[in-house]
Amino acid sequence: MKNQILKELYKAKDEYISGGRLSLKLGVSRNAIWKNIASLKKEGHIIESARNRGYRLLSSELEFSQTDLQVSISTKKIGKKIICFDEIDSTNNYAKKIACREEHGTVIIAERQTAGRGRRGREWVSPRNEGLWMSIILKPAIPSSEASKITQIAALSICNAIRELCKCEALIKWPNDIVINGKKVCGILTEMTGELGEISFIIVGIGINIKTREFTEDLSAIATSLLIESKTEVSRKELFLRIMEKFEKYYESFIENVSLESIVPELRKYSALVGKEIIVVRGNKEIYAIAKDITSEGELSIETSEGEKIILNSGEVSIRRKNGYV
Repeated sequence: MKNQILKELYKAKDEYISGGRLSLKLGVSRNAIWKNIASLKKEGHIIESARNRGYRLLSSELEFSQTDLQVSISTKKIGKKIICFDEIDSTNNYAKKIACREEHGTVIIAERQTAGRGRRGREWVSPRNEGLWMSIILKPAIPSSEASKITQIAALSICNAIRELCKCEALIKWPNDIVINGKKVCGILTEMTGELGEISFIIVGIGINIKTREFTEDLSAIATSLLIESKTEVSRKELFLRIMEKFEKYYESFIENVSLESIVPELRKYSALVGKEIIVVRGNKEIYAIAKDITSEGELSIETSEGEKIILNSGEVSIRRKNGYV
């Protein structure tokens, strides 16, 4: 009910909308409208009430509230249900616990993670109110061998959203990082559960440093934030909405064709690695190579210092530039 009322207030913009009109529109009593308006005010939405005129939404102190996000989102399935936490150990952990009973496209967001993690179990620092820490539950009807490609879909969605909103030269460090000026601003962790080649669900975990002003000494050489790079405050809400819209568009195309063909040109265009000298880490072994291309399957094509040509799958390696992180 609150979401429906808030949506009507948003649509009215700066105009008043009467309790009677809301009551008629939503098929509930005026008293129910009044109670829900009071609840929205407690959540931080600034709603003006005027006798004989009705209600008008002025602003919201909680631009990242569950209600606000669900009212604002325009996607069909991705993000239509949003679950928000003030604090949680890990959005990916929680997503995996509820995935079987939740609908496809459900998004879990936390203001702070106490045990955020990246690939290979690495810690992901997730301070309160400083970033976008979230996970998306997906239930695609595709072979499990195709699951890793969804990381590329997420990477391009985030890269393009950042480039549009922040005017920063964001690039994709294959397979799962977004970098700006050689430093990591976003990490993606894709996890799959299934059996006998069939997928039960996929969790796409996303962590984006947005408002962080400084990092610890051990991270400052490799990490950055949108605030540091753009020199301006970035709306978490607007970034979230743009990522969801782009992700749904790319994801639907991928599911329909079981192919990344439509986005591979952009994956190549925004690659932070293609044409660069890199070090590929496989277990305890390091391979010195040049990144040659992103294949039509979203894999990384490399040529080693011995001249051997290898196609890398995202799940098997860790990569860094020969001189520095990227």
